[in-house]
Amino acid sequence: MPESLVVIPEPELPQFRRRLLAWFTRSKRNLDWRQTRDPYRIWLSEIMLQQTRVAAVVPYYRRFVARFPTVRRLAGARLDTVLQHWAGLGYYSRARNLHRAAKQIAARRDAEFPRSLADALALPGVGQYTGAAVLSIAYGEPLAVLDGNVARVLARLGAVRGEPRQPRRWRRLATAADSLLARGAPGDWNQAMMELGATVCTPRAPRCGECPVERWCRARALGIAGDLPGARRRARTVRITLAAAVLLDPQRRTLLVRHQNGDGTLFSRLWQFPAVAAGRDAGHTLTRHLESIGVPSAHLEALAAARHTVTFREIRLLPFLVRVARLPAIAGARKPPLVELGRLPVSSATRKIAAAALHAL
Repeated sequence: MPESLVVIPEPELPQFRRRLLAWFTRSKRNLDWRQTRDPYRIWLSEIMLQQTRVAAVVPYYRRFVARFPTVRRLAGARLDTVLQHWAGLGYYSRARNLHRAAKQIAARRDAEFPRSLADALALPGVGQYTGAAVLSIAYGEPLAVLDGNVARVLARLGAVRGEPRQPRRWRRLATAADSLLARGAPGDWNQAMMELGATVCTPRAPRCGECPVERWCRARALGIAGDLPGARRRARTVRITLAAAVLLDPQRRTLLVRHQNGDGTLFSRLWQFPAVAAGRDAGHTLTRHLESIGVPSAHLEALAAARHTVTFREIRLLPFLVRVARLPAIAGARKPPLVELGRLPVSSATRKIAAAALHAL
């Protein structure tokens, strides 16, 4: 096992743990998923919170639980219905994996999230962090979690320089997390570590004076807390221009298609307007694309452009309104009224395009 990067003197460990747990009891945010030990709801919250702010998750979590209160209800739902309730939260592979995993869990006799880490890791979309979080909080299993917030806390406690997610360093931070774990209260401990990183030991301007374990922090003692941990290397930004056509017939119905590749990935493989990557002459490129799907001699009315970001991609959306006498017949396409677009699972980018069209109309 790799050596721990954070060393708290053995006689002081009980006090270290007591102080952090007491702080968590006093200061923790009142969040819906902290009011339950239901493994399904804890699992759902952990999936939603991946790469997403708490404030953004709360309303989605409440609506999702209201619509799918149990894992059986989720497993029995159509994927499109699940995606519709996820729409706007982003990273839609999370919803797809959640639905697949729910079906696997529902097939079990007890229809409960697995109690062993090995079984949990066999579920789609469940990695080491999610498995440890759910099992420790729901079942009291002595498993330490390691995510970005916890890694930052540990890096500052041990004055660990360098990028935390470098594989060898991450393994040593995992060892540190396990060595500090309060095995009598692993769920509360893991949440306390995450809460400390999210609210006090923040990436910028950490509030060290409010930290319950400040006296054990080497970075604080050295005056370098604000410099740690090392910055993570980010993917180079890719700039893309997409031209999209909002087709509109006399009944104000529009055309939505669904692609698995190409521009479909930029619309999260959900329902979208016909679109194509474009260069300087976006209108000409889109016209050619519309001809290929059965819309000849299209007259394009430019709509307000919008910007959209997906991970490392910066997307410039150039929407055009195209009035047609009849929407083209395309296998598998949908033709909903434009104003009812929200009844289908669509991405935020598609919503922005629709908003531009509705505003113009």
